[in-house]
Amino acid sequence: MTQKTCSPLRSPLRSRSGSRGARLALLIAVPALALTTACGGAAESSDGGVASVSNAPSTDRTKDSADSSQAGPAKGKSAFYDAQMKFVQCMREKITKDYPDPKLSGYLDWTKINKLQDEMGNDVAKAGRGGACKNEMQKAMSLEPPRDTQKDYESMLAHAKCMRAHGVSKFTNPQLQDGSVIPGGDPNPTSPEIAQDSPAYKQAVQACKDKLLDGLDGRQ
Repeated sequence: MTQKTCSPLRSPLRSRSGSRGARLALLIAVPALALTTACGGAAESSDGGVASVSNAPSTDRTKDSADSSQAGPAKGKSAFYDAQMKFVQCMREKITKDYPDPKLSGYLDWTKINKLQDEMGNDVAKAGRGGACKNEMQKAMSLEPPRDTQKDYESMLAHAKCMRAHGVSKFTNPQLQDGSVIPGGDPNPTSPEIAQDSPAYKQAVQACKDKLLDGLDGRQ
């Protein structure tokens, strides 16, 4: 992939109130990578280009690489799904029976979880009220197959552009920092500038959800 010139990096965004843990804890688990950009260290793309990560991990690799000659990538994905299902079952037993199934890929269904959180509040955030399912959540996180950092970044960048195109003009771009992707969203989460409960925002979220790769929520 051709390397693009990067623009000055904004300070990393903080999470929006009440849902930071849910979005960042289960969003992506990527290994630390050395970033190769025109300004070094961290990179963020403007709308005119896409930042690049050198030597990004292949999506075909899994954390079960030691057993790949016998079981192949499916083993890692199956273990991840099973662990996520145990987390979901815990949330159903301790928080709400309506907590949704994971997708077949093993990733949580954020569209349904976001809707449930709108109805129930922060009880369903992160590992549930009081960290009721923390152990199950951490187990699932540890089994998530490695992701392609570059593709995750490009997906969230396309999502941010889509959100702005659908009327959420202040929705910020994601950032690449220290080999990880920091989602975009509200430019000032501690004093929100975007009304996330507005009909216009919810319509934009619905219109742009297909821009995100499986397992990404796209917002802090």
